[in-house]
Amino acid sequence: MLIQSATFIGSFVKEKECPKTGLPEFAFIGRSNVGKSSLINMLVNRKDLVKVSRAPGKTQTLNFFNINERLYFVDLPGYGYAKVSRSLRHQWTDMISQYLQQRRTLQCVFILADARLEPQQSDLDFVNQLGTWRIPFAIIFTKSDKVGKSQVSKHVSLFHAALKPVWSTLPVTFISSTVSKAGKDDILKFIAEAITPKKPKS
Repeated sequence: MLIQSATFIGSFVKEKECPKTGLPEFAFIGRSNVGKSSLINMLVNRKDLVKVSRAPGKTQTLNFFNINERLYFVDLPGYGYAKVSRSLRHQWTDMISQYLQQRRTLQCVFILADARLEPQQSDLDFVNQLGTWRIPFAIIFTKSDKVGKSQVSKHVSLFHAALKPVWSTLPVTFISSTVSKAGKDDILKFIAEAITPKKPKS
């Protein structure tokens, strides 16, 4: 899929306030500071569509971006560590869970995990929660350029191994780097195939 246009639509704090155009949506979420903003910017060939911050907890709303007038990317607040109050974290949790469970046009949630780290319990918990809610998802390992290929492979294998006791089928998984652009074409192909109507079998 070639992205020709990417436009920020708006920030929302409730699912019912989000756009009602009926376009398919692909949400991005992960632990704070995992590289969501950088990944989205890479996918859309822009450096500043999504503001990148070194401080965890920068994203605090449901941020919608119109892609090619055909679909939305939705940047969700990160989970895990953030220098905010407990009450605000609860607000984010409620906002995210309502969006994920109520949004009819949501096609897939991309869960971002740091390729430099062994499986984080917060990532595994979120994967299992999406399974409980029966929400389609895929996993994107970010920052793969920051560590050797063997280490990335090890961490991906450990992540999959941690899921096997719960999941009969492992999720679609991508390895990405905003430096080398690794994973970009595969992720965009996955999105394109998800929104392409299936031809009826003859």
